[in-house]
Amino acid sequence: MVWAQVPGATPLTPLEATGPGTPPAPWRAVGLPGGKVPLMAPDIVLQGAEPVLRMRSDKSYSTLSHALPAGTRENRLQWQWRLDEGLAQADLQRKEGDDVALKVCAMFDLPLANIPFVERNLLRLARTLSGENLPGATLCYVWDRLQPPGTVVNNLYSKRLRFIVLDQGPARPGAWVSHARDLNADFVRAFGDESATVPPLLAVVVGADSDNTGGSSLAFVKGLALVKP
Repeated sequence: MVWAQVPGATPLTPLEATGPGTPPAPWRAVGLPGGKVPLMAPDIVLQGAEPVLRMRSDKSYSTLSHALPAGTRENRLQWQWRLDEGLAQADLQRKEGDDVALKVCAMFDLPLANIPFVERNLLRLARTLSGENLPGATLCYVWDRLQPPGTVVNNLYSKRLRFIVLDQGPARPGAWVSHARDLNADFVRAFGDESATVPPLLAVVVGADSDNTGGSSLAFVKGLALVKP
């Protein structure tokens, strides 16, 4: 199957490029540091004749990351997603409810100098312990059970991660929802207290997690593309 590139799109490899099975490189499954939480790797399945990304999460962490070339500054991210099973106990305002059944994220290379002193040192420590070049700023678009669309939420464990809610409420089995976001505007909205300048992108991430609530979820993503200005 040959996939046409979205006009103006960058080399963000289509999730569905190789058909059913394991997502294509350079997409890679990433778990939490320390490996204490089970990693449930997303896979590509057919919906009718169309390949789509499936993300199951069962008391686990389910995330795919796609690194981008240094200096990437494309500012429009678009995709379709579908939530078939949500998390009944998810609540981004409580640590024990800090799970997301469906998220699409952009990681930004925010300089350490922009990050408050204590968090800067925590980030350095996390990078050392994980062996990963963890970003200074991660913005995640989420489908949340409680918060209304447009809500901006700081992650309760780290302000390096902030959420913008796009869809709210219970699952809508079989219903695809389309989104297109201006990353520059959304970055300033979420991280403008630390930087009025939008830094380059490091990676695009899709995922779900249910390790805090101990629940399970099922979601799908297709048509993810990073588009030039």
